[in-house]
Amino acid sequence: MLVKLILDEFLQEAESTRKLLKAIPDDTLNFKPSEHSWTTGQLALHIAEVYGWFQGVFETNVFDLDKYPYEKTATDKMDGILKKFEKHFELARQSIEKSSDDEMFEKWKMVRGDKTLLGELPRIQVIRGFLMNHIYHHRGEMIVYLRSTGNRVPGLYGSTYDDEQKDKPA
Repeated sequence: MLVKLILDEFLQEAESTRKLLKAIPDDTLNFKPSEHSWTTGQLALHIAEVYGWFQGVFETNVFDLDKYPYEKTATDKMDGILKKFEKHFELARQSIEKSSDDEMFEKWKMVRGDKTLLGELPRIQVIRGFLMNHIYHHRGEMIVYLRSTGNRVPGLYGSTYDDEQKDKPA
């Protein structure tokens, strides 16, 4: 039951992520709101990459970022970022579907080599508190990036200002 609930949320929220990523035009990928921020392309790529971490959370008890197979992806075209998202989405979906409710309570941790990044936690806490909330946080940032560059923001949880304005006469 727990895995089914996680899968349902994952599928619904991945569709929202897909809508958001598809709304990013290539000509904004170099925009960054401050000198300390990522570019739009870097942020979009990070969102896509986090979906790649689901396998390491669902299929291992120790996720070593040093062993994670990062694949270089250009941040100047959304096409490549969207392909990475779709690939990682599918692998994540499969990992969730193969899981059991009992596995949700197993201890899990994230390391980088011999350094612990996230100490032992029940897997369900990592899934909700780290993976899913991590994606939602960065989607919120991306909405600000889209708005700051004058682009339409797609409705993720209902209509947006942009949706309401498109039906009004100019």
